[in-house]
Amino acid sequence: MAMKPKSHAHDGNGNASDASGNSSSPSPPPSPRRHASISQCRRRVRSKAQYAQSLKESFGGGILLRRNLRYLLVLPLLYVCGLLMCVVGPFSALVGGPAPPGSVYLSHEMFQRLWRDIQADNSSAIELSSVWKYKRRQKEQRPCPNSTAGRRFGIYEESSGPGPSGYLIVEANGGLNQQRSAICNAVAVAGLLNAILVIPRFHFHSVWKDPSEFGDIYDEDHFIATLEGYVKVVKKLPEALMESNDYNITDVPTFHVQAWASVSYYLGEVYPVLQKQGVIRIAPFANRLAMNVPPHIQSLRCLTNYEALRFSSPISILAKKLVNRMIKKSSRTGGKYVSIHLRFEEDMVAFSCCVYNGGEAEKVEMDSIREKGWRGKFKQKDRLIQPGPNRINGKCPLSPLEVGMMLRGMGFSNDTSIYLASGKIYQAERHLAPLLKMFPYLYTKESLATPDELAPFKGYSSRLAALDYTVCLFSEVFVTTQGGNFPHFLMGHRRFLYGGHAKTIMPDKRKLVILLQDMGLSWKAFKDEMEEMLNESDRKGVMVPRVKKFNRKTSVYTFPLPECRCIQKSHNNLINHNSTFFSYQPRSMSLHIPFTRMQMHSEIA
Repeated sequence: MAMKPKSHAHDGNGNASDASGNSSSPSPPPSPRRHASISQCRRRVRSKAQYAQSLKESFGGGILLRRNLRYLLVLPLLYVCGLLMCVVGPFSALVGGPAPPGSVYLSHEMFQRLWRDIQADNSSAIELSSVWKYKRRQKEQRPCPNSTAGRRFGIYEESSGPGPSGYLIVEANGGLNQQRSAICNAVAVAGLLNAILVIPRFHFHSVWKDPSEFGDIYDEDHFIATLEGYVKVVKKLPEALMESNDYNITDVPTFHVQAWASVSYYLGEVYPVLQKQGVIRIAPFANRLAMNVPPHIQSLRCLTNYEALRFSSPISILAKKLVNRMIKKSSRTGGKYVSIHLRFEEDMVAFSCCVYNGGEAEKVEMDSIREKGWRGKFKQKDRLIQPGPNRINGKCPLSPLEVGMMLRGMGFSNDTSIYLASGKIYQAERHLAPLLKMFPYLYTKESLATPDELAPFKGYSSRLAALDYTVCLFSEVFVTTQGGNFPHFLMGHRRFLYGGHAKTIMPDKRKLVILLQDMGLSWKAFKDEMEEMLNESDRKGVMVPRVKKFNRKTSVYTFPLPECRCIQKSHNNLINHNSTFFSYQPRSMSLHIPFTRMQMHSEIA
């Protein structure tokens, strides 16, 4: 049985040495005895001087003592004040003081107060085709190579080095897009180690509860064919290796790699074991490779994310139908629509520990959901539930009502078609009612697809998320409301497709919650603030962080440029105002064939 290597942390420890020596020099020899009278006279003079000096010292010491006492009294008071500021919302409620701005959900009252103004204001609606005004500045770049097919990206060049170093098995965990990240990273690691990648395995998670395998979500054959010449991919281990490990994957030498492990770690710790054993397994494998990798390894991530990962046929077929139906229902706005990723499912609301307008019944229900889902986690002594500070800090999911008010304030008219990407909304009938009043043309995958079409997807959260992902990808405007892997991957994909612009509204929730609690605010003033927020999203949509400053918060999946520029160039001549979907073909220099709206309708109707 092969030994299981241990993972190593990158602590950068060094040896610390203590050099403390206590040196004492000998006392000087005694002075010769002096005349007694002279000695007594000097003693009296010295004693007076010493007395005066002691008075000064005692006086100064008293002042210092009083100052120190003052600091000792003030510092604890400052500390206590800081603690009170942290819990100022609950504390204010206890003493009957006013709640801090933005700490209380009053959006439903704001909506009732401004509803007549919202109804009357449909004259200054913006055109969906002119929402985005900023353009990304094109800088001169080095020319892209005609083709890099056949190049080995790892330790050896194909022409000069030996064959593959072994087989790599990874287990991708999380939801749809966390698994997507793991797959892209696995290809990059395989390229780095000159390994053969076994089709990634998906770890079943108690939260998503989706037993889908790779081939259920992605097209395996397309994945293998696209990566041919870069990284060799196989569907399973050879029989000889399976036999040597007793046909048990868990017997394969396993690495538990720390998050964001560096290239040097993989080359120094993992590669030697892979060479010796012929196969290794890394589990779990979410975010197990640093963002700061050599350009040719980063290119593998780009190739995988934007070309190799194509949804399986059942998902692609239904997703195309949903996109086409959204386009037909958006004829009032030239076939363009807005998509919203709304995170207002009951488990999301419960986990956020935020309070809405459901009163005591809501509190009881949320406590029950938290206890059922997280088994006492929120009742631990060190766990402090703070709805007010959470809301002030922008950590509360936006309610459907808040999203609707924000969009109407930005100038989107009530005839705008909205696609809602979401799970089961918490108390859907009550919370969606105001959004429907503001935007009556509201659609979901459930309303666009027939029950028979959706039946094969029921109970598979990742497959349902793939449908949402595709419809959101091709919307003119995408709205993110709570963060997470879904919007981060989607924004990057949209940047890749749309000339570097994410075309995404990213609300400033800290600002929004303060405005929605200000009962003296007029509709015009609210609109001015929302228009500025839209302008800021437009500006941020084209921002490109410097590659040297890349870290795990500025991922290549969210900001694919400039690393993915050369792959993007093959798409540039295919994306235009009339194209809506791309049919992926087997790998060639022409990777995608666009459909116009008319062609797409005839193909998938």
